[in-house]
Amino acid sequence: MKIFNKTTLFSAVLLSVFSACNLDDYQGGGGNDKLTFKKIGGFTNGTGDEGYAEISAFDSKTNKLFVINPKESELSVWDISNPSAPTQGVDIALTGNPNSVAVHKGIVAVALENSSNKQANGTIVTYNSDSQAVLNTYEAGALPDMVTFSPNGKYIIVANEGEPNDLYTNDPEGSITIIEVATGQVSNLSFTAFNGQTIGNDFRVFGPGASLAQDVEPEYIAVSHDSKKAYVTLQENNGIAIVDLQSKAITDIIGLGVKNYALSTNQIDASDKDDIVGNFKNWPVFGFYQPDAITYAKIKGERYLITANEGDARDYKGFSEEDRVKDLTLDPTSFPDAATLQLNENLGRLKTTTVNGDIDGDGDYDVIYAYGARSFTIWTTSGAVIYDSGDQIGKTIFDLAPDAFNSSEGGKADKRSDDKGAEPEAVETIKIGNKTLLFVGLERTGGVMIYDISNPSSPQFLEWIRDEVDIAPEGLITIKATDSPTGNDLIIITNEVSNTVAIYEIKEN
Repeated sequence: MKIFNKTTLFSAVLLSVFSACNLDDYQGGGGNDKLTFKKIGGFTNGTGDEGYAEISAFDSKTNKLFVINPKESELSVWDISNPSAPTQGVDIALTGNPNSVAVHKGIVAVALENSSNKQANGTIVTYNSDSQAVLNTYEAGALPDMVTFSPNGKYIIVANEGEPNDLYTNDPEGSITIIEVATGQVSNLSFTAFNGQTIGNDFRVFGPGASLAQDVEPEYIAVSHDSKKAYVTLQENNGIAIVDLQSKAITDIIGLGVKNYALSTNQIDASDKDDIVGNFKNWPVFGFYQPDAITYAKIKGERYLITANEGDARDYKGFSEEDRVKDLTLDPTSFPDAATLQLNENLGRLKTTTVNGDIDGDGDYDVIYAYGARSFTIWTTSGAVIYDSGDQIGKTIFDLAPDAFNSSEGGKADKRSDDKGAEPEAVETIKIGNKTLLFVGLERTGGVMIYDISNPSSPQFLEWIRDEVDIAPEGLITIKATDSPTGNDLIIITNEVSNTVAIYEIKEN
């Protein structure tokens, strides 16, 4: 298999360097001469195959790290008072399948899906972080997938994904739960008020026979610094819901539009069967952003949302939208070169959707859509694009480590080119001095990319931290120096496939 790019020689030199030292010691191509990111500790959670470590939350009062362990239906507990030598504490047995965990000032909140019926309502259980005693149990919606606290600790907010069963005969509504911590009041917010509305801007409602309320699948939550607004990704739908936490109402849904892969800054390698690694080209394809994780940042007085544009398709026994471009009937006017485009080495292998693209309803496809944007995006809080990283993630990985390009969980290069590339999965920020740093976890390729986003319209790449023992980052958390057991800022990465948790320390030189 050929490796094709003008930077091949440079990449080979870097690889020889990486073979002699850890990649996390490499100070990357963004001119970072003031900050270092060093792995100072880590551990393996569980002893089986993947799925023993997904999401983590840190309690600064006790220096405990709480790790979701779905395989054993427990909350693993680790003491990281000395991050270089974490010690395992007494784990918490759970009565349900855990999906998410969050901590605020000694209260631990765990999101549990219904273990006997995934489409039934789940629960949120809170614990005392020190004694680990149960504090309260609250009913949530169907499949609570993410839980977080508002910055002021007043609210626990839950994204209830409401996925259908595999036969697509039971499709519960997606919803958002707000719990007032002081009073225990629970508000389950429905999307039924939006039924029948056209959201626009490529917002998708496409499940068989589903209303909008059934079709939306809340995925991830970001909360404003003043604890007044929550922003919830609706991944499969390609949108974001805006929630007023004070009035406990979903006030708006925003469609996120599409990314144009015909633009010069949006090149992709679209085939895993072209025998070329890093075959970046422009194509007549649009990508739904479909973000997974979302975070909120206030930078120089302005408010921003930042998303990891992973992409996701619905693929069930009872209904699947997923197909490959070579299997579509392309409109001859829109695609006069359809036969060439549909070759495996061109667009033929690219995964696409069968529910979007037939614009005029004549049975052939006038537009080709891909899943995800292979990027991160900085948005205004009303959904306008401030910055999208374009093709930078893919090209940076290829330049630094071509053997990892579009790989899948430590496998061979190029295997995910026909799908969603590196799959940006997680995003988190931290402010250090006058800098705002962004961390982007790459689920498939692995590792975390670091950017200085102090100027949100022109982020600067700093570094890609990656250790081959840590595979498939699922969760990221940042810990401020004032809360850190080392007195320095930390980034903690929870890796789903390797079941490992990696602890990196950030220092100013």
